[in-house]
Amino acid sequence: MGGVTPDRDPAGSIELARFAVELATGAAAEVRRALAALSGGDMRTDAKSTATDLVTATDRASEQWLVERILTARPGDGVLGEEGADRAGSSGVRWVLDPIDGTVNFVLGLPAYAVSVAAEVDGIVVAGAVCNVASGELFRARLGGGAYLYDQPLTGPRSVPLSRAVIGTGFGYDASRRARQIAVVAELLPQVADIRRIGAASLDLCSVAAGRLDGYFEAGLNPWDYAAGALVAAEAGCVVTGLRGREPSTVMTVAAGTSCATELTTLLEVLGADDVL
Repeated sequence: MGGVTPDRDPAGSIELARFAVELATGAAAEVRRALAALSGGDMRTDAKSTATDLVTATDRASEQWLVERILTARPGDGVLGEEGADRAGSSGVRWVLDPIDGTVNFVLGLPAYAVSVAAEVDGIVVAGAVCNVASGELFRARLGGGAYLYDQPLTGPRSVPLSRAVIGTGFGYDASRRARQIAVVAELLPQVADIRRIGAASLDLCSVAAGRLDGYFEAGLNPWDYAAGALVAAEAGCVVTGLRGREPSTVMTVAAGTSCATELTTLLEVLGADDVL
């Protein structure tokens, strides 16, 4: 995970990055085993915030597996997970977990869902790993240590203006919010090359890092959606930001290549893309 010697790594990011990879790949393997065990049987789903916001027993089992591994290895650490894990901890380290990012894709059998694991030290994300469960692709990053797909360095997307850029986005679960987000996309689409909707924010952000998208934006994300993927994108040299000088957050998260980032954020501000929640 290299480049920094342990004595120059006071936050312990090298070890946290190693453990993040272990956690993400291990949980992804658990999800694959659970899916295989269904053997074509029905996948029981429950609704959370709306009828379209789904959770499965596998989501919950994946989060439980992650939390148990973390607290066994590092009992002083805190945890924040999508499916309810919330522990303050005493070490200054907190793990931010999405046990299956892209649950709807998982339920439908679309091969774009991931386990996302990020480690914060005193509120700063210093390590992250995102494992696409279906493909096995592993994206990883360490603060100041670069971003990688497996062991291949990531350097962000091609150099194109916004008019030639392919931009990813996502939509909320609430119908009225979604209608406002669609209105933004309708204004954006004529000014870019095309739009993609993958359905898993962590993979969207990693796709920008890998040059598969030129940019990505979404309002309404939670920390577990973007913590690891945003670090991967930033360490790949992408611009990762909010709008109007803010940091990426639930209000808005944007990631883009340097050639089109300013155009994209300026246009999103004009369109009020951060005023949809």
